[in-house]
Amino acid sequence: MKLLETPSMTRTSSLRGLAFLSAFALTLANAQAEIRETSVWWLPRNVNMFGHDVDFLFYIILFLTGVAFIGVFFAMILFLIKYRYRPGVAAIHTHGNNALEVVWTTIPAFIFLALAIYGNEQWSKMRRQTPPANALPVAVVGEQFGWNVRYPGPDGKLGKMVAAKISKENPFGIDVADPAGLDDFTTYNELVFPVGRPVRLYLGSKDVIHAFYVPEFRLYQDMVPGRVYDFVWLKAEATGNFQLACNQLCGQGHYKMFGKLSVVPELAYEAWAKSKTPPPVTMTGR
Repeated sequence: MKLLETPSMTRTSSLRGLAFLSAFALTLANAQAEIRETSVWWLPRNVNMFGHDVDFLFYIILFLTGVAFIGVFFAMILFLIKYRYRPGVAAIHTHGNNALEVVWTTIPAFIFLALAIYGNEQWSKMRRQTPPANALPVAVVGEQFGWNVRYPGPDGKLGKMVAAKISKENPFGIDVADPAGLDDFTTYNELVFPVGRPVRLYLGSKDVIHAFYVPEFRLYQDMVPGRVYDFVWLKAEATGNFQLACNQLCGQGHYKMFGKLSVVPELAYEAWAKSKTPPPVTMTGR
């Protein structure tokens, strides 16, 4: 038996569809507001000392590709109009211009070479330059689907990380006999960095490939299980709240793998670290 759809049924279906779309749009809006504090249509603000050179290189490439885009399409439209089919007008046959081809091949080659040299220089500054002696060491180990974070205690030293010892019970691969790690404290999905002070990261993964990614820091680093990456460092130049996202598809829960990262004044960081530091371990005799 075929049921006839009445106007009231149609209105009810339309209202349900509208409600669903409204709820979906509201969910997207809330998610977007949580992810990005600044405009989503352009680069987020830079707060890392290395980010200025990264942005400069981005703008140079954007300018060069923009000029090439306009030039190519202008020439294409011009040729389409100038050499369009017209009755009684014979086609022009050409075999090219060797001198012109050398010019438009040599100029891009030198531009690409210059970009490669400049980019490699900036990469060396970011990855191969030794962090300052006063850098704050912070260990970050990714797992499905969250971030394990370890900070040094009052001694300012982290317990040594050994990639072979990283496990479910020991996500940082710390040697329990290492005295430097006795006063360390840990957090989960929570990072706090002091503004104006270098931070040296010790990155690792407990299970699959993850990626440490903070757009406002212009910082991205893959984290492969079995390795500890100790050459990544940064220095935040402004305070604010940001999001640490995993930028590798690491499983079904990848979408929810993000941590809250705050950059605060030095005194605020010290107060926060003091509140997290465990009580000192005392040795008692018999």
